[in-house]
Amino acid sequence: DELGLFEVALLATMLAPTDAALGKAVVTNPAVPESVRESLNVESGLNDGICVPVLLFFLALAVGDTESGHAAGLMAKLTLQAIGIGVLVGGVAGLVGGRLIRHCSERGWVAGSWMQIPVIALALACFATAQWLEGSGFIACFVAGMIFGTTEKRNKGRFLDAAEGVGDSMALVTWFMFGAVAVGLTWQHLDWRVFAYALSSLTVIRILPVFIAAIGLGLRWETRLFMGWFGPRGLASIVFVVLVTDETLPGSEVLATTVTWTILLSVILHGWSANSLSRAYGARIAASGGTV
Repeated sequence: DELGLFEVALLATMLAPTDAALGKAVVTNPAVPESVRESLNVESGLNDGICVPVLLFFLALAVGDTESGHAAGLMAKLTLQAIGIGVLVGGVAGLVGGRLIRHCSERGWVAGSWMQIPVIALALACFATAQWLEGSGFIACFVAGMIFGTTEKRNKGRFLDAAEGVGDSMALVTWFMFGAVAVGLTWQHLDWRVFAYALSSLTVIRILPVFIAAIGLGLRWETRLFMGWFGPRGLASIVFVVLVTDETLPGSEVLATTVTWTILLSVILHGWSANSLSRAYGARIAASGGTV
């Protein structure tokens, strides 16, 4: 099937966000220099939220709800709305929620198995509030987490460690549903073009821009290649697929199939290579004196 110009732009936007959860073995591996781990983590936290107004913009153009003459105004509105509301909600939630959690912790109101609840509840409330106000829930959660981590340094470790198991369990349920439903529904639409694009999206389309963007940073070629490779696609792209398939676009099936199989390949390839490449890269950097 042929994709229109705006549908091609949608596909690029849907596959732009990376998922640190899929690269957890990389961003938590002490063999990888801290600056590289933080860069990959921050990229994952920011780019899904940044992509939200872009996705909504191209979706409106693809559906035909907006005339091309009003496109600039729509883009400005969506950007300010998604980012502005997201930052505001995240800031308030991170500050107020963090203080409430600290207040309850100091008085012994939260203990034992209940310590896994506050951070999860704060994240869900933050995301839901931002989305309800037509902002970006992704940006809101990122900002809230950043503020919570900065202002609650004494308590954050205990609560984050307790909540990590719940977060991992929720992610496993999401991935189970993805494998059971999405892959099966898109199998019949898979062809060599979809597979070729999915593979290129994880390799040259990802790695080349990273190499170009890092030209002036003085990074070793190994570092640029490592950061370029570890851009796994995951939960944000799944959410974007749901948003796009809710609309009646001529190329919805192609979009959903391409994104789904890109994510599936990412799960396999990045999951398979995370530990081994992290060890190899860490050893090479250590041998060079720690210069990234």
